Amino acid sequence: MNYRLIITILSFCLSYSGLMAQTNGKIPHLQKKGNTAQLMVNNKPFLILGGELHNSSSSNADYMRPIWEQLKKKNLNTVVAPVYWEMIEPTEGNFDFALVDSMIVGLRKQNLKLVILWFATWKNGYSTYVPSWVKRNPDKYPYAKDKNGKTLQTLSAFGEETMKADARAFKALMKHIKEFDQKEQTVIMAQIENEVGIFYSSRDYIGDKLYQSQVPADVITYLKNNKLQPELEKVWKANGSKTKGNWEAVFGKNDTTTANWKNLSYLTDELFTVYHYARYMGAVAEAGKSEYPIPMFVNAWIKQPKLAFPGKYPTGGPIPHTLDFWRLAAPAVDMIVPDIYISGANEVIETYRRDGNAVFVPEIGHHNTATFEGMYAFGSQEIIGFSPFGIDDMSPEEDPFTPTYKALSRVKDVILKYQSTDKMTGILLDKNKPTQSFDLGDYAIRANIGKTIIDFNLVFAGFPSKDPKPEVAGGILINIGPDEFIIVGKHFNIELKAKAPNPSLPFLDIELMEEGYFDNDVWKATRRLNGDESFTSMGGDAGFGFKKDPSIAAVAFPNTEEFKVMRFKVFRYK
Repeated sequence: MNYRLIITILSFCLSYSGLMAQTNGKIPHLQKKGNTAQLMVNNKPFLILGGELHNSSSSNADYMRPIWEQLKKKNLNTVVAPVYWEMIEPTEGNFDFALVDSMIVGLRKQNLKLVILWFATWKNGYSTYVPSWVKRNPDKYPYAKDKNGKTLQTLSAFGEETMKADARAFKALMKHIKEFDQKEQTVIMAQIENEVGIFYSSRDYIGDKLYQSQVPADVITYLKNNKLQPELEKVWKANGSKTKGNWEAVFGKNDTTTANWKNLSYLTDELFTVYHYARYMGAVAEAGKSEYPIPMFVNAWIKQPKLAFPGKYPTGGPIPHTLDFWRLAAPAVDMIVPDIYISGANEVIETYRRDGNAVFVPEIGHHNTATFEGMYAFGSQEIIGFSPFGIDDMSPEEDPFTPTYKALSRVKDVILKYQSTDKMTGILLDKNKPTQSFDLGDYAIRANIGKTIIDFNLVFAGFPSKDPKPEVAGGILINIGPDEFIIVGKHFNIELKAKAPNPSLPFLDIELMEEGYFDNDVWKATRRLNGDESFTSMGGDAGFGFKKDPSIAAVAFPNTEEFKVMRFKVFRYK
């Protein structure tokens, strides 16, 4: 018997099974759920309660050392932080990962996770984070040009040598992270570049010869063989669904006359530019994944009213109507996501929730309204995470996300459980939308902004309220069982009415209410609320004498600035 051969075969089987175990989920990965996906860490769904550091904070280990503990006190579970190409490869081919290691170790001590931002060829449309040996060699690493031949302050996506150098550096980084962190899984995702695209021009004219040439075969194949995004399908069909020709022949001439910011002006230039940016960034992502294939995403400076046209916002970035081109040219990129610094965050998020694209919000304004927008997005928009920018610029005591994340951390497991079901909804109210109606479980429900219950204009015995209504309110409502709910949030109340009334038991009220939290999907009550502190229609100062319709049950929050987590049950009687 050839024992050496048997040992060789066994060794191969063991290594192969280890590889299969890794690819089956031993490292962070996305797992499909419903129409989207969840982030899996240590083979369990993970909800990112995050915060992004200022751009330069993580450039010095000593500067960050006292900050890690402060971030932990903010109740977040993940930090989003840059890794800088210029600092890890200061001279070509020589890498220094000391800053990366210091971040990972600092976060491990606080039991926090890390999403890395690869600040490399591009950051906010510019090329400020490339090493000096790249910046000073434009012959090898060319800059983009506008239609007049003017050099732009950004490296060209047509620079093959630039792409190769960026990809090599990112591959080395991911190899190091795998060796340093795979067991602990501190690093759970990576962003490729940051808010890429070109300002002051609708495309990079270094590639003009390609623009005037035949549209690449892979684009035509994709157009013919896939269900297309409506924006792309419309423009392709409008030009006869051609399968040959240059970019303007296939997609039409650019519309340069529109005044409506929502219209897709310069779309052909934009699609051409996106294709080449996606090709470049897809190569970088693929190189990194060849070493350590954790989830990777790209983020966008979004199209918006005052920055509505390509070149005003960075043309070439991952805008939602270009999702098809990212899937075509950058299959190693797992999702495209928005950075949000305008009002109406949830409308922006909705534009990214298309055809299985999982949504993470890596940047949003660091303000009070964003806390409610985050609550709504977790409840209704199936996001995998939320991350205000500049998380290190406030103390835990003054940061509005400290109490927000405290409440969300108490229900994150149940949020993950009920994502992609009809058992959970987000609530977001303000002076322009003071009510919100929806069905959940067996009930038709109306949420109302305000701190009092049933009749917002009255507190006791018909006296007018002296408390001004809040500017914004919201939270999450989850139907966890027959007649049983979890409610999270503040500054609103809800009224429940049976969708199918029972004539023998026509009246509704609240059977019980508790404060508490979830521990591994098990509810742990910390306080039973009743009487004057029930904040329901079942009596006490909050509800007594105000129940105009006995077929309606109502629940409110204490008049407090703290986000609350409560469980309640409805019962029927006659």
